[in-house]
Amino acid sequence: MELTTNNPLLCDIETGVCEIPGLSTDTKTGTEIPASAPVKIIYFTDPICSSCWGIEPQLRRLKLEYGQYIEVEYRMGGLLPDWSYNSGGISKPSDVASHWDEVSLHYDMPIDGDVWLEDPLHSSYPPSIAFKAAQLQDTDKAVYFLRELREMLFLKKQNITKWENLAAAAAKVGLDTVQLESDFNGKANELFKEDLALAAQLGVRGFPTLFFVNAQGDQQKVYGTKPYSVYEAALLEQMPAAAKKEIDTKWDSLFGKYSSLTAREFAGLSNIPRNEAEVQLRALTGEGKLTELATKNGSMWTVVP
Repeated sequence: MELTTNNPLLCDIETGVCEIPGLSTDTKTGTEIPASAPVKIIYFTDPICSSCWGIEPQLRRLKLEYGQYIEVEYRMGGLLPDWSYNSGGISKPSDVASHWDEVSLHYDMPIDGDVWLEDPLHSSYPPSIAFKAAQLQDTDKAVYFLRELREMLFLKKQNITKWENLAAAAAKVGLDTVQLESDFNGKANELFKEDLALAAQLGVRGFPTLFFVNAQGDQQKVYGTKPYSVYEAALLEQMPAAAKKEIDTKWDSLFGKYSSLTAREFAGLSNIPRNEAEVQLRALTGEGKLTELATKNGSMWTVVP
């Protein structure tokens, strides 16, 4: 499929960016971001950003190896307000379906683009606002909530703009769904607007965008889905003394850290070849230790309760 900047959901596979059309490509400078950890990572993302799903393996590894030095602050970017802006050949959700299948193969992360044919989303704003509501309750649970929303969308083809799906994801990660709905209809809307305003102030035009900021206020931007070494280098640029922690690569330890893993994630954290990772995961599934959720473009594994 030919890419066009008229639709942010048609991400550029080569640059790894889901870009909002019409925004300036100039990066704003001079905006200070206070860092409460040795290195704060301001991560501008969106629940339906396929390129952001593509960096989950890198981000998870960064947290395990350098978690003592970093604080990841999640900000919502507003990828898809609605479908009214579209022009040219891209004008409806079904145009995105085959592209998401291509993205899945490129990043080796399971995505089933048929959601755009079966139960298309009208906007990314509802799940973004729900995430801000989750942050009001518990920032750690909010991250689990975001992961759950992405799994629902990318693997289970569920429309995460619908309240029943947002509530189900919230309940699964231990959030108070009554409070979430109250905040979703109230304060979270203002927090979402603040994220959009900060994105504009910092010149964010696409996702994923990560700002690595040290205690002195120096910042370095990584734009788009990149290899792990790029994120690691950005961190070390801001804190050269950061020492990598060795990851416990035993399968039960990894699944103790992250309750769900794709083959690519498991391979990266285990430091083993991708094909070997899938063999191990399937063997553990055969032993009754893991459950495999299979899609047409790959699988995800979870621990059997």
